[in-house]
Parts: sequence; C-alpha cells; structure tokens
Amino acid sequence: MRKRAVCLNCIDGRIQLPAISWIKENYEIEFVDMITEPGMNGILADKGVSIEDICGKIKLSIERNNAAMIFVVGHHDCKGNPVTEPLHKEQIFLGVERLKKEFPGLPVIGLWINRDWQGQQIT
Repeated sequence: MRKRAVCLNCIDGRIQLPAISWIKENYEIEFVDMITEPGMNGILADKGVSIEDICGKIKLSIERNNAAMIFVVGHHDCKGNPVTEPLHKEQIFLGVERLKKEFPGLPVIGLWINRDWQGQQIT
C-alpha cells in the first residue's frame, strides 16, 4: 500500500511544493493530503480557536485515504501570520502538541520552511 500523510499548511502557494517535497524526501510518503488555512500554525497554536473543522478534515484523510502521519507547517514571510521566526517555530510546536492530543495514535511532525524554501523539522 502506498503511504500517505496529511499536511496542515498555509494557503500560500509558494510553500506547497517545498513542503510536499521535504515530506516525501524525509519520510516514506508517496502522497500528501493538504489542508490549508492562512497562517495555519498560528491557528493551531491558539487554544482559543476551535479546530473542530480542521480535525474533521484530518479524520477524513485518515479514514478515507489511510493517512499515517500528520505534518504542521509554518513558513518564512507568511502574510496570514506575520510573526517572527522564533514565534512561528513555537506555534508549530504548540500546534503539534495540540494535534498529538487529538490524534494520539499518529506521529505528528512540525516543519518550518525557511527563506530559501528549504524544510527544517521542528519536532
């Protein structure tokens, strides 16, 4: 069976391919389901924001497409979440921790896409 992951990413088209490429190069993943929101890592980190809709989409990817991993992505020059790089990385970490509680059976990995469009694992 082909291995699939679900990626929680910003809507910014500049980082879709770098994120997918990094995931496929660093893990045995063939397909990546993408769930996008402007500044996704900021949304996931904010406990005051409901992520019920996002979790429903993750569940769909898991149940219908057999996604075996979850990735939380933040990136340089994000217009939807214009914060510093250290804060982005903290938000990625917090988003990962939040999703680990929602999906305890799956690995949840944080990914930072830097100014050179290269990935760096956060967690």
